Amino acid sequence: MTLSLILKKRPLPPIPSSFITLPQVLARLYASRGVQHIDELELKLSRLLPAQGLLGLDSAITQINAAIDAKQRILIIGDFDADGATSTALMMLALGKMGAVVDFLVPDRFKYGYGLTPEIVALALAEYTPDMIITVDNGISSHEGVAAAQAANVAVIITDHHLTTKVAPPAQAVVNPNQQGCHFASKALAGVGVAFYVLAALATLRKSQGKPTAKLTDWLDLVALGTVADVAPLDANNRILVSQGLVRIKSGQCRLGLLALLEIAKRERRSLTAQDLGFVLGPRINAAGRMDSMRIGIECLLAEDPAVARALAEQLEKLNQTRRTVEAGMKSDALALLAERPLFDESAQQAAPPAIVLYEPSWHQGVIGIVAGRLKEQFNRPSIVFAPSDDTERMIKGSARSIVGVHIRDAIERVAESHPELISHFGGHAMAAGLTLPAENFADFSQAFNAVIAEHDPSLFEPVLLTDGELCAEDFSTQLAQQLMEGDPWGQAFPAPVFEGEFEILEQRILKEKHLKLTLRHPQGGGWLDAIAFNIDTDAWPNESARVQMAYQLDINEFRGERRLQLKVYWLTPKA
Repeated sequence: MTLSLILKKRPLPPIPSSFITLPQVLARLYASRGVQHIDELELKLSRLLPAQGLLGLDSAITQINAAIDAKQRILIIGDFDADGATSTALMMLALGKMGAVVDFLVPDRFKYGYGLTPEIVALALAEYTPDMIITVDNGISSHEGVAAAQAANVAVIITDHHLTTKVAPPAQAVVNPNQQGCHFASKALAGVGVAFYVLAALATLRKSQGKPTAKLTDWLDLVALGTVADVAPLDANNRILVSQGLVRIKSGQCRLGLLALLEIAKRERRSLTAQDLGFVLGPRINAAGRMDSMRIGIECLLAEDPAVARALAEQLEKLNQTRRTVEAGMKSDALALLAERPLFDESAQQAAPPAIVLYEPSWHQGVIGIVAGRLKEQFNRPSIVFAPSDDTERMIKGSARSIVGVHIRDAIERVAESHPELISHFGGHAMAAGLTLPAENFADFSQAFNAVIAEHDPSLFEPVLLTDGELCAEDFSTQLAQQLMEGDPWGQAFPAPVFEGEFEILEQRILKEKHLKLTLRHPQGGGWLDAIAFNIDTDAWPNESARVQMAYQLDINEFRGERRLQLKVYWLTPKA
């Protein structure tokens, strides 16, 4: 199936009067992203939402505080992704600083699956004999696990951020902005953001009591990484957390493991962006949980010795390279499966199905989420990719990724409600979810899920790229490009600016056999503009066209000390 991209201008609400001091382009950008007052652009920690709005917070910190004082054994149980890893590391560092007897356990995704399961509780009891379990980035649906822990006289504090439509487990305390009855003003916190709020409140309590405490701002690098890697919406609150974390990383005041990973990836920390957290650091941390054990990733984040941090970072780099190889093979398999289906044949006249649901017994459980994301991007369809849950292949585990306008977790829940026999369990967010079901139910689930997705507005499946409109000739400057860079963090629900327009082609050539280098001129005149399009179709370019329509970002190319404006092309097509 070939998708023809549709460019649409982002809706522009009235520009707030407080934006009068901003350049017109910036005022337009921020207004279209929901910023209602210029003060929201001041990403200071003092502007964070107060922690007191979190339901269950007071109970949680009171009990953790008492456990620290009594020298009870506290065990952190996290998730096996970057959000879970940063949450676990943050808990270990902060609680340790406060004097807690604390350790951590990460479920092996290949043996135990996700969350505080009875099996994980049994392992925790056997290996750590904890007095208290604190979950991070999981637990909101773990009724059986909480019951198993409490039956062994182990207190459970749940910190999570995942969505739920059900009553939370009867743990000793539950802190989750998305639980029923919680009126915290932001529902966008990642798991590490929830952990940060709990620990900050705990630190304040202990300081008021004259006890050993901790300065949570020292670990905002972890909060920023976990928030971006988990694709949490960058609302005003999360933008503050991410911005402050980026400041620490760029200044070198961050975990040694992050510095080692950046060095291996050949990324300069001083020019780091929020996008780099998601595409450079996040995948390398995630590789541990996908291909081996997330303990490697957590230990890298906890490392206090540069040599240890470097060795662990090198392990993560190798795991990430393996992940890329496995991912490429699975993506190729998936495209081959779709090619066998007439609805995805480019010559077919019928519309493609509303969703992509695939399963292969040979696929790797740790990579299904990435492949689902790749398919979603290529075909603009909600996608779920399944792999065997264990060696028996009786149960299969799926990872789902969605498009804007389709709440993937709610869609799965609708299938579960109408066909309760199909799905064993599920959970997640609007854009990403996970589920487990018997392999024999795959075909029926696929049919039921497609039926639910088919009820959505067909226009949602059109491949639309929202742009911030056109720029005037005088807007093309390194000054504006620098201002846009300084507007970081950009990301989920606060997208980086993308502009569109037609240009005159003055010169075009291929670089390194796959990149298109262009020299352009704006229709209104002005100087020559450099542009670069990466990984283009070399059968289509260069060509004889005199004009081109593009979607692009403003970028700055630095070479031999000289800074020049460069357009980074997202999409382009020749014009007659």
